[in-house]
Amino acid sequence: MISKLLRSFLAIAAFSMISAFAQTSSAAAPAGPATSPAASSPIATGATGSRIGTINIEQAVIGTNEGQRDFENLKKKLEPKQNELKAQNDELEGLQKQFQTQSDKLNEDARATLQKQIESKKKLFDRSVQDAQEDAQNQQKEIFQRILQKLAPVIIKHAQDGGFAMIVDTSNPWPQSPILWYDVEKYDITKAVVDLYNTQSGVPAPTAAGAAPRPAAPKPAAPKPAATAPPK
Repeated sequence: MISKLLRSFLAIAAFSMISAFAQTSSAAAPAGPATSPAASSPIATGATGSRIGTINIEQAVIGTNEGQRDFENLKKKLEPKQNELKAQNDELEGLQKQFQTQSDKLNEDARATLQKQIESKKKLFDRSVQDAQEDAQNQQKEIFQRILQKLAPVIIKHAQDGGFAMIVDTSNPWPQSPILWYDVEKYDITKAVVDLYNTQSGVPAPTAAGAAPRPAAPKPAAPKPAATAPPK
């Protein structure tokens, strides 16, 4: 699943992009009566309808045919690194088990050498996990932002054509989001926007074998961290 930190970053990116498209759309529209500062929210700028709608930006991006395809490709791309990390973790756990079972049978020099080897490999493993997670998150951001850049105008047009005055992102659950409860069937436009985007993008739906109900953005979940090195 997408981490909380990454979700916060994506929420900010989504707001910025959609706000920019909304302002551009408003600037291109005929001038109307002056509005009060309170009515000039970036996302609501230029809105003429009275309806309020909701959209889960995270689900919309990941749920598009393009998103499913690209995140699945990223997951496959990251598999070799996952296997490499697992091998490192298995080796580290093996050394720690050896230390725990044979420590009392080793002389002082052999015990110190094994302990130093464990510490060195653990540092290398921890650094590899951190680098892999950062790399995966950066690639997730790139995919998300690229699709969102094309999805934003679809959201704005659908909102304008549907007479919406406001569209609220529900990617984050309450209390992170101010939305406590809403009727999904009545207000949510996520599926409608995804369907419109899929039609425009021309990207075919994933095959049944590779499709998932809701594909999660891949994250290089590190193998179970090995226990800390035994005390000196």
